[in-house]
Amino acid sequence: MFEIGFWEMVLVGIVGLLVFGPEKLPRVARETALWVRKARSMVSSVKQEIDQELQVQDLRESLSKQRKALSNVTIDGLVDRLSVEEPQAPAESGQVDATPERPHVEEVRRDG
Repeated sequence: MFEIGFWEMVLVGIVGLLVFGPEKLPRVARETALWVRKARSMVSSVKQEIDQELQVQDLRESLSKQRKALSNVTIDGLVDRLSVEEPQAPAESGQVDATPERPHVEEVRRDG
């Protein structure tokens, strides 16, 4: 991020020593380090939240595309079925519906 070399650090140390004095400089350095750590932590957490939101947004877009594709497939399939099937004449009074029932198939377990 910031490229601070050795001589820049020496210059900051000398200025800090002149401004704060030898008694307060260690305390100021600790507090500065604490604030830098907090700032880095906040930046890191914001980056993580942004990454998570981007992932959620990508998942939502993918889900939306899948839903549209699925609805198009089912609608196209229904249209195909309706165009192939012919309408049946209504049953006359007294006639029984002659549609065969589907036999109930049970799963048979074989030993061995």
